[in-house]
Amino acid sequence: MAILQIKDLQIPCQGILFDKDGTLLEFLQLWGPWAQSLLNQLETVLADLGAGFTVEREKVLGTIHDSEGRIVGYDRQGPLAIATVDESTGLLAGQLYAAGMPWNDAITTIRKLSSTAIQEIRLRRQAQPMPGLVTFLQSCQAASIPMAVVTSDTTSAALEHLEWMGLCSFFTSIVGCDRVTLGKPDGESVMLACGELHILPHQAIVIGDSNGDMQMGRNAGAAHVIGFCPQGEQAAFLQDADVIIGDYLEIRVNPNGG
Repeated sequence: MAILQIKDLQIPCQGILFDKDGTLLEFLQLWGPWAQSLLNQLETVLADLGAGFTVEREKVLGTIHDSEGRIVGYDRQGPLAIATVDESTGLLAGQLYAAGMPWNDAITTIRKLSSTAIQEIRLRRQAQPMPGLVTFLQSCQAASIPMAVVTSDTTSAALEHLEWMGLCSFFTSIVGCDRVTLGKPDGESVMLACGELHILPHQAIVIGDSNGDMQMGRNAGAAHVIGFCPQGEQAAFLQDADVIIGDYLEIRVNPNGG
């Protein structure tokens, strides 16, 4: 059995489940432009209805803006970071409903706006692996550690983003929000992924960048939950993590437990 050496911890490892956005890839590089486009489009539609956002622009999705309105950060505990596609659609449709648009029309409108923003992302294809990730994945593969992705994004989008980065071959299972009934922080995604890796949840390690990921792992009975927070950032929000890393180079893979 392989052992992961993290700081002073030696963790037996029979399988690893990764969150995608902010854990495998640079979150803001991919989703910042999407959120910017969507908020701009939504603001225009609201203006046509003679209304505006019901809350501050930053609170709509949990984004941080500079003095010129550009997205420069995000709330690790906010909807942009954690919400599923359907949850985000409902959240944004609520803005249109509050402005007087019938709910069914609001949902349809948000889906169209989101589709436009997604097309802009596809044109850019800006998905960048986190520092040290590829080397770590190669070490895990060499040690015959099965790996999966559990994400609040759709399965097809996750596959697309992994393909952009050339990472698909590392993962045996991809579990998106469309493959489960209950999203994060419920443990259903972990249990499904573990089944496809042919391991039990208590044999799995979960790595993620939100406390929702940590709770997901704990709710499924995972052996360990590892929080990922890039170096230099505050990690207080990962209160349910067993250990926190800021770079994948902090993890050493010992293939034979030694």
